[in-house]
Amino acid sequence: MASEKENSNSGSESAAINGEAPAQSPRKIALITGITGQDGSYLTEFLLEKGYEVHGLIRRSSNFNTQRINHIYIDPHNAHKARMKLHYADLSDASSLRRWLDTILPDEVYNLAAQSHVAVSFEIPDYTADVVSTGALRLLEAVRSHISATGRSHIKYYQAGSSEMFGSTPPPQDETTPFHPRSPYAVSKCAAHWYTVNYREAYGIFACNGILFNHESPRRGENFVTRKITRAVGRIKIGLQNKLFLGNLQASRDWGFAGDYVEAMWMMLQQEKPDDYVVATEASHTVEEFLEAAFGYVGLSWRDHVVIDKRYFRPAEVDNLKGDATKAKEVLGWKPKVGFEQLVKMMVDEDIELAKREKVLVDAGYMDAQQQP
Repeated sequence: MASEKENSNSGSESAAINGEAPAQSPRKIALITGITGQDGSYLTEFLLEKGYEVHGLIRRSSNFNTQRINHIYIDPHNAHKARMKLHYADLSDASSLRRWLDTILPDEVYNLAAQSHVAVSFEIPDYTADVVSTGALRLLEAVRSHISATGRSHIKYYQAGSSEMFGSTPPPQDETTPFHPRSPYAVSKCAAHWYTVNYREAYGIFACNGILFNHESPRRGENFVTRKITRAVGRIKIGLQNKLFLGNLQASRDWGFAGDYVEAMWMMLQQEKPDDYVVATEASHTVEEFLEAAFGYVGLSWRDHVVIDKRYFRPAEVDNLKGDATKAKEVLGWKPKVGFEQLVKMMVDEDIELAKREKVLVDAGYMDAQQQP
């Protein structure tokens, strides 16, 4: 962002983003937590194309972390043109959640915010649990109390679940598969899942859980294994890097494209009745297979560059996640559009272009050639 964002609404700061709304009335309003993340950015684009007005909650930081949505930024001085606005709040601050619900009056609430890195959750388990599980509870309670106070019972709520909740339960995993979480992150997601079910059953809230299997994109964080690999491929191909340090190469995951998965989130909230759905490609690949596809795409052998580092092994490993998305296909009419090979190529292509831009900086002396992303 070019400048600090300000907003006089309720005395809080915010920014206004994105272009003209299509001629449509009444316009639906969506509230998204985690809007600056991978899924939040794709969901925002999707909803804006549907004609929604989108509000996102972001945490206050000394540095802007809005890179994934900067391409749809509109200066706050032109806020009258905007259909996307950002507001400062936090899942650890219940009062801010209730305040923005009362101010924005959303039709749909998407809870995508989380400390979502599995390995990091072992390092900061208390924080992970507070944001992921208790944060979801705070937001659900804010929705419940808002409905009670205003009578706006049509509000629909989406909770972002994770295939990590299945943990060591053998694949294929569907909505009836028992959870066996193997990390603080996964345990926290299980709690958030059951909080959502409880609020649906106890208070009649239209609340859905999306149990999403791994979904990637060029917007994936660089400390996640898929993006770590494709970033390294780009830098190695361009000559900025030589080695890539990884952990367990035999872990197997069901990898899809994040842009496809946000459509499933939206579809869940368009149904007559709330329910829980597994979203997956139904195909599983190991980290080694991902390496083969990524390095092979640019004519390299991963074996010449990958070094196994035991520091990247988890205290409790999840061996194989493979979803059964039959329910999502039959009830929602959803199916993935981007396959595994296409996804890998998409990510590598983007990261080669990024590496080329980095090389320009290296050649100009503005960046160390060995500086890791």
